[in-house]
Amino acid sequence: MKEHTESLNFLEQIIEEDLAAGLSKDKLRFRFPPEPNGYLHIGHAASICLNFGLGEKYDAPVNLRFDDTNPAKEEQEYVDAIKNDVAWLGFKWAKECYSSDYFQELYDWAVQLIKEGKAYVDGQSSEAMAEQKGTPTTPGVDSPYRNTSVEDNLALFERMKNGEFEPGTYVLRAKIDMASPNMLMRDPILYRIVNKAHHRTGTDWCIYPMYDWAHGESDYIEEVSHSLCTLEFKPHRELYDWFLDQIYTGKTIRPKQREFARRNLSYTVMSKRKLLDLVNSKVVSGWDDPRMPTISGLRRRGYTPAAIRKFSDLAGIAKRDNVTDVSLLEFCIREDLNKTATRVMGVLDPVKLVLTNYPEGKSEILHLENNPEEPNSGTHEVPFSRELYIEREDFKEEGGSKFFRLSLGNEVRLKSAYIIKADSVVKDSEGNILEIHCTVDLDSKSGSGTEASMRKVKGTLHWVSIAHAITAEIREYDRLFLDEAPDAHEDRNFLEFLNPDSLKVIKNAYLEPYLAGAKVGDKFQFQRLGYFTLDKDSDPSNLVFNKTVGLRDTWAKVEQKENAPAPSAQKTVVVENTGTRNALTEIQKIAKKYTNLSGSKLEEAKADIQRLAEEVSLEELEPLFSTAAKKVGTRIGVVITLGVLLKNGQTRTESIDQFLASCLSDENQDLVNEAKAIS
Repeated sequence: MKEHTESLNFLEQIIEEDLAAGLSKDKLRFRFPPEPNGYLHIGHAASICLNFGLGEKYDAPVNLRFDDTNPAKEEQEYVDAIKNDVAWLGFKWAKECYSSDYFQELYDWAVQLIKEGKAYVDGQSSEAMAEQKGTPTTPGVDSPYRNTSVEDNLALFERMKNGEFEPGTYVLRAKIDMASPNMLMRDPILYRIVNKAHHRTGTDWCIYPMYDWAHGESDYIEEVSHSLCTLEFKPHRELYDWFLDQIYTGKTIRPKQREFARRNLSYTVMSKRKLLDLVNSKVVSGWDDPRMPTISGLRRRGYTPAAIRKFSDLAGIAKRDNVTDVSLLEFCIREDLNKTATRVMGVLDPVKLVLTNYPEGKSEILHLENNPEEPNSGTHEVPFSRELYIEREDFKEEGGSKFFRLSLGNEVRLKSAYIIKADSVVKDSEGNILEIHCTVDLDSKSGSGTEASMRKVKGTLHWVSIAHAITAEIREYDRLFLDEAPDAHEDRNFLEFLNPDSLKVIKNAYLEPYLAGAKVGDKFQFQRLGYFTLDKDSDPSNLVFNKTVGLRDTWAKVEQKENAPAPSAQKTVVVENTGTRNALTEIQKIAKKYTNLSGSKLEEAKADIQRLAEEVSLEELEPLFSTAAKKVGTRIGVVITLGVLLKNGQTRTESIDQFLASCLSDENQDLVNEAKAIS
């Protein structure tokens, strides 16, 4: 029983305790209650996954209820977007409900409170009422309207309902306790006058219930068993219960409000008001801008429902507010797309490469594996010719001993193609390289099985055939803010921390022709570059791809140990970490603990090694082939890394075969199994 309890989050423990105390399981009912005044963001996704996840766990219905009590800010557009987001995440609601469905009942209950002497109409200004409420350490002062007769209150409230007064002239307040230590209990407002058409009820009403009044009563009407709110509503729980006390009959279940910490994410803002500021000020293109933390923005950027649900699961449910590092969200989408995205080749910063001994006018069709993580994913055709584009950064005239790409006099393999050797370059008058002239080993075609094709080379490059390439626009997104908590500075506006380089547009990238058939939302791994998805702005004549995430986390903080400026002047610096030795070091760290892991932690460790292996070359890995036999974890990590290299086109060498043979004869069965998998 102890193990079962420890596996539950604290909200599940509350539910289990209620069931143990006699609550019938068929009485469980949950709800997700957004206000339709903006688009949902990743914080709302936590609440969605929580409530609908509990519904799935306990086979209980979950309502989607819109708390639409403020027509001044709510729109049908937001209702539609919210429904789309919840459905896209993979959840189905039992009923679609609206607080506006209950306007008449809420009004009738308010009349009942007036008749019982528990509510009154107040004609003071909002400033006067605020002053009379006192402070947390001093009691409030009764309103001069507090003891108005029931008859007069009923008449005034009826006239409010009939539209006889201007907004701000009167409100209806609950009569509770002006000396309560909880400021929310000091005669809170139940109704105010709002002369705005409602997106559902039109102009039927000109008075609207406050959130606190409508929320709990809506839960009661829908027979919600557990009303789960974020921590800012914890002080409201006393008021929630007081309102229920006034109407509860005992004939149906009484809702229970409990609170959990909201999801905060680093390098962004999670306030709908501030997100709206970004939209209205044109900092972003709209609510679904791929830099926004909205679900629609993440979807457009290329995030998947599975990744967001996994993120919510890993981030967990907490009792205290905290900030989740955005790198965890990025990790989740990398892991998902690594398993599902088709591998393709694209060149974003091209330089021309000419194979001088390849026949002019000749082209051939090669085959590129769609996804090495999925054995049955198949292949697709990619054309090859004499003139190619490669990434400009993949060539240096003098590469040095630590440069494992193409340099003069050295060889590399072109992905799924041939081994080439750089012989010379053509430059313009300013010394910029225009062309790289290479010779190709025509007997070294990848997968041909010839001795030449098995030759050992330092690295593998991606490429596209110039004659066959298609062009596309690439939008590379970075974090929208340079500060981890841009809205946490009392003396600074959050907009001051905007990242000026959060969007980089490449107008003419060159892609293999296979991508001409891509559809909006299709996801790909551009080999060695990252994951990309086709944007809705695309048309057949102008493909637009959004960069979802890189193959590795490229953010790091530069710590200034001496003479650090004041916190308000500090900012996070973007540093790209491209060194393969760093990737190999991380693999070794993970591998050392590998044999002590099990279950999901073991699976995660293996996935981390496989991801990091994408940045490791055989030259880097080979020295670890001689790792001592007693260091089993490290040897397993080397085998897993080697498996990735082989899947990505690395040719088998004598040293690889010798290393695998030693692993197959080892006493550790886990090492043997990993070696068998790639042998």
